[in-house]
Amino acid sequence: MNVSIILAHPSKNSFNHAIAGACSKILKERGHTVKLHDLYREEFDPVLSAEEIPMNSKTDKAIDTYCNEIRKCDGIIVIHPNWWGQPPAILKGWIDRVFRPGIAYEFRDGDKGEGVPVGLLNAKAAIVFNTSDTSREREENIFLDPLETIWKNCIFYLCGIKNFYRRMFRVMVTSTEEERILWLKEVEDVMIRYFPAEMI
Repeated sequence: MNVSIILAHPSKNSFNHAIAGACSKILKERGHTVKLHDLYREEFDPVLSAEEIPMNSKTDKAIDTYCNEIRKCDGIIVIHPNWWGQPPAILKGWIDRVFRPGIAYEFRDGDKGEGVPVGLLNAKAAIVFNTSDTSREREENIFLDPLETIWKNCIFYLCGIKNFYRRMFRVMVTSTEEERILWLKEVEDVMIRYFPAEMI
């Protein structure tokens, strides 16, 4: 399988980077082709211009590359911290610019954009790993877990991917080395469960 990993955390020493490394390692060991994108390292430009909004507008080569990859991949893994109940701005901009009409979704003939779009992505699974300093109780009872709604309902389900899994690791600021080791083992187990080994 071809699997795209999208990482959005500015610190290379973050647990988010450790998650991305664990995903990439186990997937490659199991015969998959992995493309890991560290959006901060790649200096991704998250700003969507007015000219780029229309479906058939011209996009730059970097966006074309991301779009072609995401359209063809068999699996998508997104890794980011919970910042104000949202992804970091660089990742939100990546979604804005890459999950384009004609790439990730389209509207039926006669629909001017007021209806429910048809998803176009063919990935067999979408996985999201998050980190947070907020307790589960506060996240679910006070904030109503906005990241679950964003990724599952507003993005992946809408774009055609129904096989979705998300895991929030918490509380990062008080976590121990032993907890993090166990969490990375859990990440590996998720990769094994969702992406069967390729014949090598």
